[in-house]
Amino acid sequence: MNQLGSVGLIAGMAFAVFGIVAGGVGGWLRSPRMLKSAERAALAFFVMITLAVVALEYLILTDDFHNAYVAGHSNRALPTYYKVAVLWAGQEGSLLFWTWLLAVYGGLAVLLNRAKNQQLMPYVIAVLMSTAAFFAAITFFAANPFAELYMTTAGGAEPFTAFDGKGLNPLLQYHSMVIHPPMLYLGYVGFVVPFAFAMAALITKQLGDNWIRITRRWTMVPWMFLGAGVLLGGRWAYSVLGWGGYWGWDPVENASLLPWLSGTAFLHSVMIQEKRGMLKVWNIVLVITTFFLCIFGTFLTRSGIVSSVHAFAQSGIGPFFAVYLGVVTFFSVSLLFMRLEFLKSENKLDSMVSRESGFLFNNWVLLAAVFAVLWGTLFPVISETVVGETVTVGAPYFNKVAIPIGLLLLLLTGVGPLFAWRKTSFQSLKRNFTVPLAIAVVVGAILAAAGVRHFYAWVSLFLATFVGVCTLQEFYKGARTRQRTGGENFFQAIYNLTMMNTRRYGGYVVHLGIVMLFVGFAGQAFQAQVKGLMLEGDELRVKDYVLRAQKISTADNPNYSSMELTLDITKNGKSLGTLTPDRRFFKASEQPTSHVAIRSGFTEDLYTVLAGQDQETGKAVVEVFVNPLVRWVWIGGFVMVFGTLLALVPSRAERQMAEIRQEQKVASVVAHAK
Repeated sequence: MNQLGSVGLIAGMAFAVFGIVAGGVGGWLRSPRMLKSAERAALAFFVMITLAVVALEYLILTDDFHNAYVAGHSNRALPTYYKVAVLWAGQEGSLLFWTWLLAVYGGLAVLLNRAKNQQLMPYVIAVLMSTAAFFAAITFFAANPFAELYMTTAGGAEPFTAFDGKGLNPLLQYHSMVIHPPMLYLGYVGFVVPFAFAMAALITKQLGDNWIRITRRWTMVPWMFLGAGVLLGGRWAYSVLGWGGYWGWDPVENASLLPWLSGTAFLHSVMIQEKRGMLKVWNIVLVITTFFLCIFGTFLTRSGIVSSVHAFAQSGIGPFFAVYLGVVTFFSVSLLFMRLEFLKSENKLDSMVSRESGFLFNNWVLLAAVFAVLWGTLFPVISETVVGETVTVGAPYFNKVAIPIGLLLLLLTGVGPLFAWRKTSFQSLKRNFTVPLAIAVVVGAILAAAGVRHFYAWVSLFLATFVGVCTLQEFYKGARTRQRTGGENFFQAIYNLTMMNTRRYGGYVVHLGIVMLFVGFAGQAFQAQVKGLMLEGDELRVKDYVLRAQKISTADNPNYSSMELTLDITKNGKSLGTLTPDRRFFKASEQPTSHVAIRSGFTEDLYTVLAGQDQETGKAVVEVFVNPLVRWVWIGGFVMVFGTLLALVPSRAERQMAEIRQEQKVASVVAHAK
C-alpha cells in the first residue's frame, strides 16, 4: 500500500503538470482538443490522489505500523472513527488530504463547466493544476505520508514494524475534531476556484460580469465551510481545552479568520459590480487577497514560526510555502496591473447615503479587521526579526482593536442592506429605521435598569436588537405586501417571498445568524469563575450555583485510564442533576487531558473542569465557570450555514430565466436544422 500511495502521488503530479501545459496551450491556441485534454488531466489528477488517500486510510485502519505516519499518529486501541481522523491529524496526512480536496474542487469545476465558459476554462484548469502540482510535489518530496520505518543494524538499515503506534494526540480525540479540520480545509482549499476564475478573466480580458456571477457561488461555498470550521474549532476549544472560553486569539485561530473576513468583503462588494459596474479592480484585489490569506494560513500552521496548540510540529516545508506565496503574489498582481485599462468603473458613487457606500464602508471596515488581526498575529515574528526579542501580543490587544470594529460591522449589517441604490431619501431612512431604533432604545433602557454596566456588552446587545429588528422587518413588510396582493396567508407569503429571491433573503438569514453570534459574544463580559480543592462531601459555590462532590471514581480501558468526579448541582436550592468532569491519561502518547462537563442553557452554561489532583492533600482540583449566553454562538453558526445554503438555491426568477434560455436554445437548434 505504501508503494501504491506513492505511485498515486507521482502520477498525480504528472497529470497536474500536463494539465498546466494543456490548459495554457489550449487557451492560447483556442484548441478544443487541448481543452479536452486539460479537463481529462484534472479528472485523472483526482483519481490518482484519491488512490493515494485510500491507500493511506487503509494503512491506518489496518494498523500497519511499518508506515511511519501510522506509527506516529495512531494505535491499536484507538476507536475506528478517530482512525478516520488520523488522516489529517499530522503534517504529512493533512497535506495529502488538502491535495485531495483540491482535486475534488478541480474536478467539480471541470464537470460543471464542460459546456460553458470555454474561453475561461483552459486557464482556470491551468491555475488549478499549478496549485495542485505544488501541493502534490511538497507532499511527495517534503512530507511524504508513505515513508516506511527502518531500523539501523550492523548490516545496514532493515525494515521495521512497530508493535503499536504512539497514538492520536489526546486533544484531537473529540467528536467535533472528526469534522472540524475537513470543514476548515474545504474553506481554505475552495477559495482556489474563485482565484482561478479571476486569473482566467484577467488573462483572457473577459472582465465583464460573467466571471463575477460564476465566482460568487464558488466563493459562497468555501466561505460557508470556513465559517463553520471556525465555529467548530471554537466548540472544540470550549469543550476540550478546559479554559472556559472558545476563542483565545491564537495565531492559528486568527489565520482561519482572516480569509473569512476578506471573503465576506468580496461577497458584499461583488453586488456593487453586478448592479452598478463599480469596484472592478477592488473585487479582483479581494479575490487575490483571500487566496493569499488561505495559503498564508496554511503556511502559518505548518512552518513552525508561531507557537500554537493548533499548529503542526515545526518542519522544513515553511520556505517552500514562502516561495510559493511570493510567486502567486507576483504573478497575480503583475497580471492585475497589466489589465487595469479593462477594469474601469462604469459608474461613480452618487451619494454617501446609498447602498453602494454602505457596502464600500463595510469593505473598508472588514479590511481594517484583517490588517489588525494580521498585524497582531505576526508582531511576535516581526519583533524577533527586527530587534531579536519576541514580544507577545495577547488577547487584550485583539479585544481592544477587534471589539469596536466588530460592533461597527454589526451596525452596518443592519443599515447597509436597507439603503437604496444610488441615493437614499430621508423619508426612506425614517420609514426603515424608526421602529428598529425605538425598540432598541427600549431594550437598551431595560438592560441598563437591569444592571448591565459593561459598555461594550450593552452596545452589542443594543445593536443586536436594532439589526435583528431591521432584518425581521424586511421579511414582515414583504410578507404583508404579498398578503394584500396575492391573498396568501402569512407563512405562505414568507415562504414564497424567500423563494422568489433566495439570494437576498438568504443573506438576511445570515445576518440574523450574525446577530445571534454577537448576543453570545456579549455574554463573555459577565463570566464568573471559581477554583477549589474537593473531596467527597466538599462544596464549591459560584454565583447562584452550589456544587457538591458526590464521589471520585477511576476507570480503565485499552485507550486511556481516567479519574472522574461526580458533582451534584443545585441552583437557588433547586436540584439540577449531576455533572461528571474527568481527567484522562492516554496510554499510547503518555499524555493527560481534561474532559469538561457542561450544563448548557439558553441563558448560561455551567462549565466544570477536573484540572488534576493536588499532590499534598490528594483532593481534586476543580475549576468552575458560569458562561452566559454561549449557546447563542452555536445557534448563530447554524443559522448562518442555513442562510448560506438558502442563498445558494436558485431563485424562482433564476429558474424561469434558465428555462427561457433553454427554450430559446432548442428553438435555435431546430431552426438551424431546418
